[in-house]
Amino acid sequence: MTKIDLSRRTFLKGAGITALGAAAAGMLVGCGQGYQVSESEVPVNTRTAQNAGPAWLGEDPVVAESDITETVDTEVLVVGIGTGGIPASIAAAEAGAKTLAIERQSAIGNLREDIGAINSRYQIETEQTFPQFHIDKKEAIEDIVRYANGFVRYDLVKLWADESGACVDWLGDIIERNGNFKMWHEGSIGTENTGARDKAWATGHSPEKLTEDEAIEFGTELTSYGEEKGAEYRYNTEFVKLETNGDGRVTGIIARDTQDLHYIRINASKGVILATGGYGNNIEMMEDRQGWNQRLRIGVDGSGGNPTGDGIKACLRLGAKMDPTGCAVTFNRACVKPDTTADSDTVGRWFWFGEQPFLKVNLLGKRFCNESGPYDYMLHSTAMQPHSTYCDIWDANHAAHAEQMNEVGCCRLYPFDNGAPNNIPMAAVDGMIQGLIDDGYVQVADTPEELAEKLNIPVDTFVETFNHYNDMARAGEDTDYFKESYRMIPLDTPPYYGVRTGAWFLATIDGVIINTDMQPVNEDEEPIEGLYVVGNDSGGFFSVSYPNLFTGLACGRTMTFGRRAGMLAATSQA
Repeated sequence: MTKIDLSRRTFLKGAGITALGAAAAGMLVGCGQGYQVSESEVPVNTRTAQNAGPAWLGEDPVVAESDITETVDTEVLVVGIGTGGIPASIAAAEAGAKTLAIERQSAIGNLREDIGAINSRYQIETEQTFPQFHIDKKEAIEDIVRYANGFVRYDLVKLWADESGACVDWLGDIIERNGNFKMWHEGSIGTENTGARDKAWATGHSPEKLTEDEAIEFGTELTSYGEEKGAEYRYNTEFVKLETNGDGRVTGIIARDTQDLHYIRINASKGVILATGGYGNNIEMMEDRQGWNQRLRIGVDGSGGNPTGDGIKACLRLGAKMDPTGCAVTFNRACVKPDTTADSDTVGRWFWFGEQPFLKVNLLGKRFCNESGPYDYMLHSTAMQPHSTYCDIWDANHAAHAEQMNEVGCCRLYPFDNGAPNNIPMAAVDGMIQGLIDDGYVQVADTPEELAEKLNIPVDTFVETFNHYNDMARAGEDTDYFKESYRMIPLDTPPYYGVRTGAWFLATIDGVIINTDMQPVNEDEEPIEGLYVVGNDSGGFFSVSYPNLFTGLACGRTMTFGRRAGMLAATSQA
């Protein structure tokens, strides 16, 4: 039997697709011992017939040579000055390569500051006093794979586990060199060994700013070091398309100045690193790849950057393949007014307190899940409820309750066990809540009946739910959804508070599948030479759910792989 090449690259050529489908069908009819059909009855393979790809992919932009009025030559080009692009630029410059990084915004992109890693020197130091924070690398890898239902590249997960600690140590050396920052290991696992629903991992690391100089931030400290090593950073410069030579090797890009709109050819002799941030603000891609998150989504001003999938689409047009399922980092940190529900078209407000595992009910006034699950577990359960919206309920003792609930990572409201500072203090959160009360989002009442009325949910049903929850809390056992006993706390001190809640959307984290050299690959596992992909443009690491109980995992993966891509591109080792 003649071998048929059914690679993605073949499909994207566009010519002869119909003939190929017919030929393949003819050869496959009657193969095997199962049910056989005549050649005329063989169904069309719609996946292979869609030679143009999904509607959101579109055509590669066309730029006339006469419109290109500037040419720049470099060795390593980094597209995106953010969480992945900054480490990539520094590593490339440290390795001696002439390095240019570009960013379409006027300043550093959406840089994350909670970095997940294993076996950093900071973690090892913490373990000397808190041995419970030790991380079994093998167990951690297996848990990440389990979160993704196996839709991952195991080698990529292992690579993060092997190299992330060294990356954090490297970042720590950079930001601590001038005394402006201190890197902390976030020593907490968020459980008191009383039957926690899910295991939490002490992977988080965060920089603490030690100077009052407002001009100095985590990102500026890193890029300043990059400049010391010779890297150049250019803003207001947006990526348009990749350029290749006759062999298909990526040789550079066409970019455009966002201020005067002139086009720029940037030649990169050693490689291009794409770190454009995913596709979270591309509505077509979001609806196609993860519609459930669109139903849960509440828009919040100024969050998540503005990624539109340009880097991913450029890779796909060169024959790269993409993760089979969508995935995003979503937090239950957004709220709407009591006459509104979550949806991608809805605009609401920040609600940082939302991740605390208080009583949560649907719009029918009924409890519907264990509130103590990982952030998007809670939200995915909400997707099964009316209008993908629920209500958070708490009382006057909420500050003490939040401390007892002992959350992890960026939603923790009290210092970590080893003294590392939390991201936001409880006092600041109380200020946020008061602002939401003043603006009509959070509702306050002296009785559960009054609270239900203000939230526009059925009064009788809610009161029954409220009382039953308190009865279980006093008895010390959640017989309905099995929340940990130390997080089952009676709500018995008025005033009572409630708000309608949905998903705050941070970023997409599915993307183009890469190998361990950070190169995108096609269906035949052939790399696209001269091209590296990191951060939210890259895939093979997450699927459907974000394992947030690995504090800072997305950021840690992005920074670790960004550093690796910079080193490989500069040294031409891949």
